[in-house]
Amino acid sequence: MSLTLEPVTPKLGARALGLRVADATDDDITKIRAAMNTYKVLFLPDQRLNPEEHLRFAKRFGEIDVAAFGPKHADCPEMTVLDQEAPKGEGADAWHTDNTYVKCPPSYTILQSVMLPPLGGDTCFADMYAAWNLLSPVMQDLLRPLTSTHDLTKTLARAIADGNAKVDLGDMQKTYPPVHHPMARVHSETGETAMFVNGNFTTKIDGLTPAESESLLPMLLAHVGSPEFQCRHRWSEGDLTMWDNRSVQHFAVPDYTSRRVMHRLTVAGDEPRGVLS
Repeated sequence: MSLTLEPVTPKLGARALGLRVADATDDDITKIRAAMNTYKVLFLPDQRLNPEEHLRFAKRFGEIDVAAFGPKHADCPEMTVLDQEAPKGEGADAWHTDNTYVKCPPSYTILQSVMLPPLGGDTCFADMYAAWNLLSPVMQDLLRPLTSTHDLTKTLARAIADGNAKVDLGDMQKTYPPVHHPMARVHSETGETAMFVNGNFTTKIDGLTPAESESLLPMLLAHVGSPEFQCRHRWSEGDLTMWDNRSVQHFAVPDYTSRRVMHRLTVAGDEPRGVLS
């Protein structure tokens, strides 16, 4: 069967049907790359990949970017295992982009559902091209030359406290010091501009006074939550979802109280480039 794409909103997200990714040809991978640039999130139902297949598929898009913290799969150390029953406040239930505390954040995240609660546990996605385009021209002019600070401290401290990371916070802060990314990020493949701040890792806007940053940054983070540029995915076991961290943010809805297990791989990305770079 050939790959068929069914858009789920006018601009964000598509169901990718007719393909088991474990058997994907080089032509299929080329089509998936092109579809990612168009839809930014792809939902591939009923894949049911074992960790080896999942890893092999992810590697076809680039080098694996191993998350610095979080539980790993016993047979696949590159893979993060998200195993939760009480997810409220554990970090994924906030709009965010994966691992922006590094100089080169991951390009793609590829997430598979392994075990799901009877109800709930959806994931929402937000289009950061649309978020940027819906800002006023005056706000865009203000943000274009600016960078913001991204720091793992808040999210990692919470993970350590919850028992989801067995690392020393001080050591990790030395290994991963704060980095500075453009607030208006130009996608390296599409050339489109995305708003690039997120609630888990962006701590301040560089060059502004603390009062200015503390006023402007929350407004931008709240803007991410606008439903007009979002889509929502209701998982079935074995679903694979792939998204572009350069152009979307995601939010895991914490509305369940029974076990939810997900397997996550991230693909290495490039250093964010700003409009004026």
